[in-house]
Amino acid sequence: MIREMSKEHPPEPLDFFIWTVEDVGLWLEEINLGSYRQTFKENGVNGEYLEGMSMFTTEQILRFIRRCHMKWGDFITLCKELRRIKVACLKGEQKVRRPWWAPSCLSVVFVKVAKRNRQSRVVSLKLEP
Repeated sequence: MIREMSKEHPPEPLDFFIWTVEDVGLWLEEINLGSYRQTFKENGVNGEYLEGMSMFTTEQILRFIRRCHMKWGDFITLCKELRRIKVACLKGEQKVRRPWWAPSCLSVVFVKVAKRNRQSRVVSLKLEP
């Protein structure tokens, strides 16, 4: 089944590595941080960027907060929600699915690559403090 971009279909949490800027915006709405949707879009915050935030230095975190005009409490909420998604990944709570933009003829190939990619990401998540 192909997912269409709409508020009725929020992005799959376990696929956050491949979220588009629009997917991030839908997720922000879902976690009650929708007021940052436009700012994140303007700054090109996608799933890959969110994943990389765990490696940010203190200076990079402060720069991100200033650039997005975030309140500290909202940034903490963002981090907690990202952590929740990563824990779901570790537990394998959701199946790998083909993203909405991938043609159905590539489903089997995508699922194999995604599983292998997630396994390597799980190893890196276990190493995080």
